[in-house]
Amino acid sequence: MNAGRFFIAMIAMGLLASCASMTSHEAIRNVNAAKNAKTRSDHNALAKHHEDTAREMEAKISEQKKLLEQYENEQLYGWQSHNLKSQTTALIRKYEQTARSNMKQAATHRQMALGYHYAIQGGQAPRAGNN
Repeated sequence: MNAGRFFIAMIAMGLLASCASMTSHEAIRNVNAAKNAKTRSDHNALAKHHEDTAREMEAKISEQKKLLEQYENEQLYGWQSHNLKSQTTALIRKYEQTARSNMKQAATHRQMALGYHYAIQGGQAPRAGNN
């Protein structure tokens, strides 16, 4: 029984670790896309991409928190318990950091898109109404 749980836990940790990181190719592609963004629609598309990624991270955070709660409620002993809990907590922190970073990037690209809008308007911000 304990060997079965151990085996399942090791498979789960392997799957989590393999899904956790972004490949270097994806990272390079994202950096190149940001450097090549020249129009308002480019920045809006990048902002949407970052917002979508942040939402994916939020879903993963929720999933990991459920796993952590499950690990705390199960009777796991010794290093197995410690490893599962600490790795899950580390993944939660990593996903939270990635979500925050992506939301900041999205906000930056939204601001850049607005900057292009203002530049098209002759450098004037549109007025909300007569005050």
